[in-house]
Amino acid sequence: MSWKKHFTSSIGRKLVMSFTGLFLIVFLIVHAYVNAQIFWFDSGVKFNEAAHFMGSNPIIRITEIGLVIGFILHIAQGIMLTASNRSKRSVRYAMHKTSETSKWYSRSMGLLGTLVLLFLVIHASQFWIPNRAEQFATGEELNLYTMMQETFQSLWVVILYLVGCLSLAFHLAHGFYSAFQTLGMGTPKYKAIIRNVGYAFSIIVPLLFALMPLAFYLGWMN
Repeated sequence: MSWKKHFTSSIGRKLVMSFTGLFLIVFLIVHAYVNAQIFWFDSGVKFNEAAHFMGSNPIIRITEIGLVIGFILHIAQGIMLTASNRSKRSVRYAMHKTSETSKWYSRSMGLLGTLVLLFLVIHASQFWIPNRAEQFATGEELNLYTMMQETFQSLWVVILYLVGCLSLAFHLAHGFYSAFQTLGMGTPKYKAIIRNVGYAFSIIVPLLFALMPLAFYLGWMN
């Protein structure tokens, strides 16, 4: 099998989805850790220090390029897999009730992925892109903590972020285990462990993200 077929076959696309998905899971862990620094109740000092490190460290900056590529590959392969699966079904779910064989969120990964993507675009346009643009123009960074204080005073923005975090939670509830399963690690011996870790991850990380806008809107932060 050629390298091209490795990436364009159904199995190849699933492998790309798995590897990029695991890479993005690592990103979520780091991002959640940085965001959690706001809860030091020190007027954002710890958070801005962590954000500065992420924005100025050359290794992190190079990794950002890989992160963008990872997002693009994950999204592109997801779209192609969804389209391919739909085209192969002449009669969708005609012989059985899908609710009895799979969770609704496992059948809605396309929709959930789209919602997460829209949330990501909005989030990046509000914080990451303006900060990187300021660095490029002046060499200085924006005060992201102050930006969050101002941004999350709007109820509709907070609701939008909560919807995005909820979509991410359900996306991870299926995607976490699916990534390991594709890589051959979903064996009977480890299946329950991986699935339970995945459920815990899909609750804890999105919850940390959701607490951030809520904390500012409800006045928990300075």
